[in-house]
Amino acid sequence: MEILADGIIWYIVFLFSTTLHEASHAFTSMKLGDRTAYEGGQVTLNPFPHVRREPFGTVVIPVISFFLAGWMIGWASAPYNPNWAFRYPKKSAMMAFAGPLSNLALVIIAALLIHLGISLDILLAPGEITFSTVVKAVNGGIFTGVAKFLSILFSLNLILFIFNLIPVPPLDGSGIIPFLLKDDLARKYMGFIHSPGLMFIGILIAWKIFDFIFPDVHLFAINLLYPERIMVLIKLR
Repeated sequence: MEILADGIIWYIVFLFSTTLHEASHAFTSMKLGDRTAYEGGQVTLNPFPHVRREPFGTVVIPVISFFLAGWMIGWASAPYNPNWAFRYPKKSAMMAFAGPLSNLALVIIAALLIHLGISLDILLAPGEITFSTVVKAVNGGIFTGVAKFLSILFSLNLILFIFNLIPVPPLDGSGIIPFLLKDDLARKYMGFIHSPGLMFIGILIAWKIFDFIFPDVHLFAINLLYPERIMVLIKLR
């Protein structure tokens, strides 16, 4: 029963976080001149248009990953006009960055709410940190669910932020690189990274990089969240 409750909370957080990520892509591209995602109904925090577009990545994979690993991962997507992106590589890069930036914003919001709960003596820092237990309830009850929700909101969005910033296709990090290049070079780069074979290889490389860097990133983020307990948390690594 507890694993089912945890799974429901994980999925609610996953669906909200992924929806915000893709809606941020869609909203940014709309504001910068590409209305493809807007006309496709993706500029919304309603999760159903995003689920309909990517049912496998938003339903099947998150459920499988939770039962296999105890946490959720998956994907969604927002359509865009590749001709617009090729014509305006800097704007395309801004669109790419908008998704991970929304996840970083949720990490910060979760951290602020955690500290608000601690200041109100509702929540407290746990003795041991996991993805699902970044903070605990003082007295249990409804605040146990609140603590679980905030913990997952913090951890999952940190995962989405870091993973999507890895600069290999098809992740957002590869789409941000044109912002650093002159337009002609950016267009050549964009043509290169959109090879389907390269995208498959990119996912494999990204997972290897993520597995290597994320434990330290997560530890660093926890130490920022609880700076007064930094020595204790390092020992729990």
